[in-house]
Amino acid sequence: MTGARLGTSQGRGVVLASVLGSGMAFLDGTALTVALPALQRELGASMAGLQWTVDAFLLTLSAFLLLGGTLGDVFGQRRIFVLGVAWFAAASAVCGLVSSTLALTVARASQGVAAAVLLPGSLAVLRTAIAEEDQGAAIGAWAGLSGVTTAAGPLLGGWLVQSVSWRAIFFINVPMGAAAIWAALRYLPPTPGRSGVRLDVAGASAAALGIGGVTFALIEGPARGWTAPPVVAAVVGGAALLAFIPLERRPGAMLPLSLFRSRTFTAANLLTLSVYAGLGSAMFLLALTLQKVVGYSPLAAGAALLPVTVLMLLLSPTAGRLSQRFGARLPLSLGPAVVGLGLLLFLRVHVQGRYVTDVLPGALVFAVGLAVTVAPLTQAVLAAVDASYAGVASGVNNAVARLAGLLGVAAVPWAAGLTGLGASPPPETLLLGFHRAMVFCAVLSFAGGAVAAWGVRGQSAG
Repeated sequence: MTGARLGTSQGRGVVLASVLGSGMAFLDGTALTVALPALQRELGASMAGLQWTVDAFLLTLSAFLLLGGTLGDVFGQRRIFVLGVAWFAAASAVCGLVSSTLALTVARASQGVAAAVLLPGSLAVLRTAIAEEDQGAAIGAWAGLSGVTTAAGPLLGGWLVQSVSWRAIFFINVPMGAAAIWAALRYLPPTPGRSGVRLDVAGASAAALGIGGVTFALIEGPARGWTAPPVVAAVVGGAALLAFIPLERRPGAMLPLSLFRSRTFTAANLLTLSVYAGLGSAMFLLALTLQKVVGYSPLAAGAALLPVTVLMLLLSPTAGRLSQRFGARLPLSLGPAVVGLGLLLFLRVHVQGRYVTDVLPGALVFAVGLAVTVAPLTQAVLAAVDASYAGVASGVNNAVARLAGLLGVAAVPWAAGLTGLGASPPPETLLLGFHRAMVFCAVLSFAGGAVAAWGVRGQSAG
């Protein structure tokens, strides 16, 4: 099949469908962080409840992301993409209508499953519907426009919370989803599924049960007690992770374990796990602290990290070019260390603190470190494996990043003494826990840099 050229109306329509579909998930994830205090007030959510609103999505997304990537191969890329978009939009509408934290958690978990179907498909349709000579440019356009939707999340979320309601963050996905489906049906050609591709249901089930058990124990253990029957049952369920590796040794498994024979690939994913765990929990707690301790409005909290977005957009291309020329080991060793220093600068945040002196320095240093890290990390992951495994290698690293955010949001607040708190913890208690958490997050970032210094071998493939 000959794909459409990017400069044609069909080519642009394919990119539009892809960006609108994936943009829902990216926008939703970053916008929600600034909505957490408003959501907490209306639903009476505890700290554990807030953790679940974030982690329910990340849990199902990280557990089923690799499985979702094979669905398009089995049933056809356009069909699965449209299904994922429709499912995500419907789950988003339910999120906006719920009246309890439990119902929101269930709806967010459904969103995560839909995102696991949708996100791999958003890139797969570019490979199947765009002419081969234009696929690089199309993927670049997708990455840039998706970055804009991600960056716009906190600002748009803050404005919607302040002007309308936190529920509007979810309702906005309905018209976006409708537009994505229209573009997909109009511009994406039907693609048949491939025979001989099997779904690794057993591996995905073991991952979901194991990750879910560990997450439940970390979030609910401090509040319910570690010997409470549900927590003990969750720990037992978490043991399903022990079966995951043997299951993935079978032919046709969703995670080719042979990839981890590359020292660089293994080190890059360990770095991802460490740095993104700190990043996820830091962003979760920073938005909460700026509003509930410092007194920021939702819009001001969303705008507080705008310098991070700007510097990422400005510096990431240069970091990628330098890494391609000189190798990834140096930036992946130094970048996470700079991220850690930025997180430690957030220790300056205090009650009635000033943005320019107490928040901005940490944001700027954090942004520089992140910009130095992200592009070289992607390059290191792809360079560490044979070109025929580029897609699955990227999928594995994406799943590890989501899993890291999930575990960070579950574990770091517990380690910092923030779990088990009610819906309205004293600002002093929240601030003390936030400062402890920033230290933990910084240590995770430093550890990621140390792993890169040990295991990443420049530009070589392992």
